[in-house]
Amino acid sequence: MLKDPAELAASGSAESSACEYFPSGELLIADGEIIAVGPRGTLASADEALEVVDHGSSLILPGFIDCHVHYPQLDVIASYGEQLLEWLDRYVFPEEAKFADEDFARSTAQEFLKELLLNGTTTALVFGTVHSQSVEVFFQECEKRRLRMIAGKVLMDRNVPEALRDTPASGYEDSKVLIERWHGRGRLRYAVTPRFAPTSSPEQLAAAGKLLDEYPDVYLHTHMSENQNEIQWVSELFPEAKHYLDVYDSHGLARRRSVFAHCIHLQQDEWARLGDSGSSIAFCPSSNMFLGSGLFALSKAKQSDIPVGLGSDIGAGTGLSCFHTMDAAYKTQQLQQQSLSPLQNLYLATLGGAVALDLDDKIGNFQAGKEADFIVIDLAATPSLKRRLARAATIEEKIFVLATLADDRAVKETWILGEKLSERAR
Repeated sequence: MLKDPAELAASGSAESSACEYFPSGELLIADGEIIAVGPRGTLASADEALEVVDHGSSLILPGFIDCHVHYPQLDVIASYGEQLLEWLDRYVFPEEAKFADEDFARSTAQEFLKELLLNGTTTALVFGTVHSQSVEVFFQECEKRRLRMIAGKVLMDRNVPEALRDTPASGYEDSKVLIERWHGRGRLRYAVTPRFAPTSSPEQLAAAGKLLDEYPDVYLHTHMSENQNEIQWVSELFPEAKHYLDVYDSHGLARRRSVFAHCIHLQQDEWARLGDSGSSIAFCPSSNMFLGSGLFALSKAKQSDIPVGLGSDIGAGTGLSCFHTMDAAYKTQQLQQQSLSPLQNLYLATLGGAVALDLDDKIGNFQAGKEADFIVIDLAATPSLKRRLARAATIEEKIFVLATLADDRAVKETWILGEKLSERAR
């Protein structure tokens, strides 16, 4: 169990004192909540009334947390040959136009959630489309499954096809309706969601800031500094801004619970301002490599005390498996001569994501009182995984092997609030 977010976030390599591992352990749950965790035989054996589920030699981990993903882009994964701006025009915008159809949006939301759970992700910060119904049906499907999810309607009033445009007024009103209906309902939360600066006018960004002022506990979710051509475009559209972050910050969008995806090409004062504002970053290594966008400087985020969590960024990312994202995260740091330790990587996928989403009082590890969202990992899911793990001497080595070799096949079961919600057929 990852115990100390401050220690893990600050350390270049995870300290063993910040992690607790039981080679044979027990997890005690009641009413969807963690009661206790400890060595096997110390918690539940004396209470005959308890239902005991024995997972044998499997590894139990907190559910993965995806800090940036687009559910409407499920079917554009592995779309060939473009960088960000061309990829949006060629693949993404035509696909997102389909979400004007509520039935299409619902069937996609259902399939997305099924795949998310099969991959062991129990919480995510999710983009919808410009259509209110894309978020309405997503929240409805999440509520049925009692999931802790954050989502929002995309705001775009320029530089996109007409079918995907709203206006500053309509975007504000539609978002307000969705916030009042869904934010804080059960485990659901709302994110005000301008796609990125080029597709929102100054008036729309001001309206987004107004929503954050009126509903101070909602989230802000957007993209920033992903691609060099994008950054140049922003400087042309907002010539008065000091830099990309200043476009958002000047409209009141950099604050606690603001999550900026990518943040690859930041200036030094942007790093400092993100830290001072309490904003978070979604680190999307698979997507960043797939679109040729660049390498995220995790060390600079640490130096600026910016919370960071991992994002799959489907559909530019190449899969919903958090193991794949962890693998890409390790490799992107290697390319910068930086070391990302196995436990630090696991932290980014679990408790670090919870910190980035301001949810570390509820999810992210097995501390008593937190919600019982967890996954069961099959350490023999594939022949290569079984063979390599047989040689792993420490839990750190096991986590590294999983992050390098594992995928959705290793996620045997996914549990939500102490109930098994997903199980992979064998």
